[in-house]
Amino acid sequence: MSDITLIVLSAGNSSRFQLTAKKQWLRVDNTPLWLFVTNRLKDFYPFQNIIIASHPDELEYMKNFTDDFAFVEGGNSRQESMKNTLKKVTTKYVMVTDVARVCIPKKVIEDLIASKDDADCIVPTLNVSDTVVYESNTINREEVKLIQTPQLSKSDTLKKALETTVEFTDDSSAIKAIGGSIKYIHGDIASKKLTINNDISEITCLKAPSNNFFTGTGFDIHPFEENKKMFLGGVNIDVPYGFKAHSDGDVLIHSLIDALLGAVGAGDIGEFFPDTSEKYKNIDSKILLNNIVEFIYNVGYVIVNIDLTIIAQKPKINPYKQEIKSTIAKLLNLEKQFVNIKATTAEKLGFIGREEGVAVQSIATLKYYDWTKK
Repeated sequence: MSDITLIVLSAGNSSRFQLTAKKQWLRVDNTPLWLFVTNRLKDFYPFQNIIIASHPDELEYMKNFTDDFAFVEGGNSRQESMKNTLKKVTTKYVMVTDVARVCIPKKVIEDLIASKDDADCIVPTLNVSDTVVYESNTINREEVKLIQTPQLSKSDTLKKALETTVEFTDDSSAIKAIGGSIKYIHGDIASKKLTINNDISEITCLKAPSNNFFTGTGFDIHPFEENKKMFLGGVNIDVPYGFKAHSDGDVLIHSLIDALLGAVGAGDIGEFFPDTSEKYKNIDSKILLNNIVEFIYNVGYVIVNIDLTIIAQKPKINPYKQEIKSTIAKLLNLEKQFVNIKATTAEKLGFIGREEGVAVQSIATLKYYDWTKK
């Protein structure tokens, strides 16, 4: 049995990437990049365990994609994520790679594993072909190496090396700082790191995202509460009553959030904003929608259009429809034409017909962010 654990670091904010979607969520056909990279390495070698470090906001969502790997909440830095994942490592060796290292060739993995007993950390490197200047001084380029990942380390040594507040940019630097031994092996230019968006054109192993569309539905209903402001679609409705709810009760936004989450397979509004939390007591639902829209775009989707049906005996919706459309379009980063609002009554039937509350049904259509057209 293998005595190596694979760690894939995928908890970053992609701050340098500067695209709508975070790099780890770019789709390769229908597969998010973090899963594409992990599956690719899994096919190269039968690791005993595979651990994914995830951004805290995306941890539960990642679990929807596979049961084959363990998921650990990452930290605010690469090193914090490393410490969190290493707590789960029980094997003698650990191989660590960054999700941005997309097209690692199989030979690099084989060479790392073949050298695992030769040093405390095995590191793939590239030689430098250009002249190198450091602090205005030309230095011998033969003595300069470009460090790559993945790196293969003895687990106990790496854990010990990271017991520090000093920040290291890779595993070998941390191990070298405590006197550990390093072996450099030949890496591969194909292991180029996806750091800024212009790097995409140099990554050769990725297919474009699929052209699939994704539909989600949402439904919410709230009773009236006297002497409370009513907000519907982020708009203050001029009536002497509002909605009874833990938050401001904006039934339209709550329904819309469920439709958006449904389209990406991310559960429902209660999983993101539980009504048992004081954090969301009387909160403006526009804030909740902003958070969900950010999540939707981060995980690699764009919103195509929204269709909303408001079912209300009262209040009258027509005077507010255009303002609601404009507000929702702005919140979703959509043109107004792609937000449709329909209003109907319940023909005086049931809960709504007795003028006790309002219901909203929502349909959202999304597609993958197309990184090939950036």
